[in-house]
Amino acid sequence: MPRFYCPQPLHPGAIVDLPETVAHHLHVVRQQPGDELVLFNGAGGQAHARLAEIGKRRATAEVVAIEAIEAELPYPITLAQGLPEGSKMDWIVEKAVELGVAAIVPLAARRSVVKLAGERADKRLAHWQAVVVSASEQCGRNRLAEVAPLQAFDRWIAQPASEVTRILLSPRADASLAAWARVTPARASCLLVGPEGGWSAEEEEAAIQAGAVPLSMGPRVLRTETAGLAALAMLAAAWGGI
Repeated sequence: MPRFYCPQPLHPGAIVDLPETVAHHLHVVRQQPGDELVLFNGAGGQAHARLAEIGKRRATAEVVAIEAIEAELPYPITLAQGLPEGSKMDWIVEKAVELGVAAIVPLAARRSVVKLAGERADKRLAHWQAVVVSASEQCGRNRLAEVAPLQAFDRWIAQPASEVTRILLSPRADASLAAWARVTPARASCLLVGPEGGWSAEEEEAAIQAGAVPLSMGPRVLRTETAGLAALAMLAAAWGGI
């Protein structure tokens, strides 16, 4: 059954206007009134709905029932990602959502090749948020991962971490993430992943001074688009949620 994000209140009996992009998609694939679909608004749970009207740019659906279905990890994980080049960030956002990440924080690091600011940064943020929606529709998540605005690493790391454990992924760390996760109870955590050139020595020192736990991903040096995803999978394997 097709799934679509619909940012409206959903309750049994409601007739909702579907987003224009969804209406266009349904028209292209020749969906007809009476066809069933699943809607979610990002606040949790999903709605079993039935297509009521459909045109080229407009469609409505009737909510039949609400289903309390969730596919979230039992512990929130944030991915603080040093901004990579090209379309790598799209890939990272998409796959991190599939693996259950709760939030993504793009960071402008010293070795980040791409420089974003102003309108360009705003457009990329909107694009990444759209990637979150698409990935959530595909993977069955009913809550949208938050994508924070791009910010400088130095400014971000100076902010209090509250009750979140920051994990600095570094090939120079002595202890491994896998070994640490096996002996550490599941908890709210934030994975710090550097850009293509990794974190600078100064950035690593600043992270450790701010309370981050330096951990490695093993004897192999992983690409930036691989490291965070592998770390998410390691935590899920050790703490449950897959």
